[in-house]
Amino acid sequence: MFETYIKKLGLIVVVFLFWGSPATAKHLGVVGATYQIAEPDALQEIKNKAAAVNWKKIVNKDIVTKKVKDFQPQDLRKLPTALSNRKFTVDLTYTLDQDIPDGKGGVLYPKGYTFNPLDYAGLRSVIVVINGSDPSQVNWFKNSIYFEDFKTRLILSDGSYYDLSEKFKRPVFYLMEPMANRFQLKAVPSVVSQKGRYLEVSEIYISKETSTRKTN
Repeated sequence: MFETYIKKLGLIVVVFLFWGSPATAKHLGVVGATYQIAEPDALQEIKNKAAAVNWKKIVNKDIVTKKVKDFQPQDLRKLPTALSNRKFTVDLTYTLDQDIPDGKGGVLYPKGYTFNPLDYAGLRSVIVVINGSDPSQVNWFKNSIYFEDFKTRLILSDGSYYDLSEKFKRPVFYLMEPMANRFQLKAVPSVVSQKGRYLEVSEIYISKETSTRKTN
């Protein structure tokens, strides 16, 4: 159904573009006999069909908004709530399992080559991962020092990115399987930051007190 809306909206754009395109031609006069056109004008037929459509019913803002609000990616990683404070480091060092070609018939990096991405590009911001459908975690983030820093990246393991982006007036993202696996995330809330050549992951236990006071 949603795809049908998009296709019909696409037709509107095509029609308007077609109407709005100026045409120039040189009159060459009349040669030979002329006759009445029996077939209807194609453009007029498109206009008539467009005018007969109930666009308010098709372009239903509430339906579109609901689909945006309810959207969650298929590979969203949902994580359990942290039951205690825990801190650990993650080594992002990676070993290639195949050759990386250089595009010229040679090999840029051979299979078995080992590297740490943090040696080349640092993590410039703190990453905070929460369950956006858990009010205690949402309140914890709002009252934390990370909320005031707009360099912080807020990522959800569940909940609506739309609702929280509207509530907090900031970008909100979803936690995907590859990132959860690479950062070894097991519970939320989790705070990810760089410590030298490693990542430090802090799982936060939220009590009634920590959910309402400034925390770090």
